Amino acid sequence: MALTIGLTGGIASGKSTVTKMIRELGIPVIDADQIARDVVKVGEEAYKQIIQTFGQNILQENGEIDRAKLGAIVFHNEQERKKLNAIVHPAVRRRMLAEKEAYVQKGAKTVVLDIPLLFESELTHLIDKIIVVYVDDDVQLERLMKRNGFSKEEALARIRAQMPLREKVKKADAVIDNNGTIEETKQQLLQIFKRWNAL
Repeated sequence: MALTIGLTGGIASGKSTVTKMIRELGIPVIDADQIARDVVKVGEEAYKQIIQTFGQNILQENGEIDRAKLGAIVFHNEQERKKLNAIVHPAVRRRMLAEKEAYVQKGAKTVVLDIPLLFESELTHLIDKIIVVYVDDDVQLERLMKRNGFSKEEALARIRAQMPLREKVKKADAVIDNNGTIEETKQQLLQIFKRWNAL
């Protein structure tokens, strides 16, 4: 039975860095955000359902979903957001499980599911072990402002839209403290994988 590890964190906590390290170890990573973009492409089942639900007005001229228009509808309206999630989340879940199964068939001993909103989307039942990539609040804020050119207010709004990292840490099986150097982060990752016999 393959070990399924859920990797999560917060915005600008350094999860992408850890994902890259995992791939370099030769362990397959399934990216939930990428799948979420794929399942709403033109012609996909979720794409059709979104248009039925939200209308043709959310489309760009080339027929693709205009993420900004759809975002404007769902960002400030919880009912509309729930409708969107009810379409997208099951499609993402099915695709992730199918990809995981394909890796297992090819003999993968460990598969990592990279799911930024693992707890918020209540997907922990898909996972055997959970790693949270953690940074201190001030480091997270500084990195996000620098990376995206946000003002302090804009960055804080994005951070507050997610479950606090400290809450995620409490629910994790292992935590990577990403406040230090890249090398320190890598050592923590390797120790966790060795402990879980995941390599």
